Amino acid sequence: MSNEVVQQSKIREIQAIQVTQAIIHLCQQANFSLGKDVLAAIQKAQAEEKSPLGRDILGQLLENAALADREQLPLCQDCGVTVVFLEIGQNVHINGGDLHSAVQEGVRQGYAKTYLRKSMVAKPFSDRINTTDNTPAIIHTEIVPGDRLKITIMCKGAGSENMSRFAILKPSEGRQGVVDFVVKAVDEAGANPCPPLVVGVGIGGTAEMAMLLAKKSLIRPVGSPNLDPEVAGLEQEILERVNALGVGTQGLGGSITALAVHAEAMPAHIGSLPVAVNLQCHSHRHREAII
Repeated sequence: MSNEVVQQSKIREIQAIQVTQAIIHLCQQANFSLGKDVLAAIQKAQAEEKSPLGRDILGQLLENAALADREQLPLCQDCGVTVVFLEIGQNVHINGGDLHSAVQEGVRQGYAKTYLRKSMVAKPFSDRINTTDNTPAIIHTEIVPGDRLKITIMCKGAGSENMSRFAILKPSEGRQGVVDFVVKAVDEAGANPCPPLVVGVGIGGTAEMAMLLAKKSLIRPVGSPNLDPEVAGLEQEILERVNALGVGTQGLGGSITALAVHAEAMPAHIGSLPVAVNLQCHSHRHREAII
């Protein structure tokens, strides 16, 4: 066995406290500062918006983002459910505690230390008691090659999350059925998800996988097209049709209802065509770190 193969097979130790500290920082950074990709998308929307009122409101959103960043204040009063995507290298070992507990502790401390609003409630169909620390986070874990841990968080407010939609279309409905379903979902959502939006679309797999694909698509840099030209073409068509709806910024009319459409697709059963829509508001709070 070569030295290179031996080196690649070595296990790398990551301390649980490192994960907790990274999550603390990400929670605060995401809630206080919009990423460069989001800011650039809003600035582009302001330049292209045909409605004077829409341009003015987009300017206010940019002003709000600048103020939040400067004063280290929440971008929005709804600091959201903390959705965490973990890509764990198969040569990584978490030492000093278990990974999921380390993530939950990071969310707990991250939201407490800077007084971010805690929005999670236990017993959601009965007593709805606030958990007081914004846990539990929603964690999605994936094992990947390598010896690094990639952590991506997305703070997901209820206004946009409540507008999620899912359907299993007939295979005969095909591409046009997908486009029509997504556009209808955005149209029916109206002002509720605080547009301009990033529209996440998941196609294929099973019911739960389509929903996960839709949400995971949202953590791509805003406006970055899918690497598959066919899917990228679908994204562009949906974006054009969504922006033709006239919903506009904050639902007050205009030519920009969505900043981008991100779609992810995978194979499906011969008898089904699952389609999921997950909307994200203009305050698209997502951050990542690699340990």
